[in-house]
Amino acid sequence: MGSRKKQMADAIKAEKKQVAFAKLNNCPTSPRKMRLVADLVRGKKAEQALQILRFSPKEASRRLEKLLLSAIANWQAKNEDADIEEANLFVKEIRVDGGTMLKRLRPAPQGRAHRIRKRSNHVTVVVDSLNKTQS
Repeated sequence: MGSRKKQMADAIKAEKKQVAFAKLNNCPTSPRKMRLVADLVRGKKAEQALQILRFSPKEASRRLEKLLLSAIANWQAKNEDADIEEANLFVKEIRVDGGTMLKRLRPAPQGRAHRIRKRSNHVTVVVDSLNKTQS
């Protein structure tokens, strides 16, 4: 590896040191319902996002709350010397993608069958420190 390439790799590695993420795969909720909840917390501070999720009546908010807590814990594991309150964590990115689909058949009139698609989704939450981006 050349010296320039190594310097760029080290810079990218140092930048990713502050960023932590958590993934939830094959969550048995449709992506459309999960995106409604994800849009509420995108770009918010971590404490504010947790409060929004805690008091949201939607079923998807419970799963997203646990995922956000996991992302915060992952950030804390990466940055043991840093304090969470001083870091000003925020939800940098939240992505909801479609997962696997269970396909079922429901009987319909006149010998036909209607297809039922039981959808699932993959959610990725990226948490970053606000202090790092300002300095």
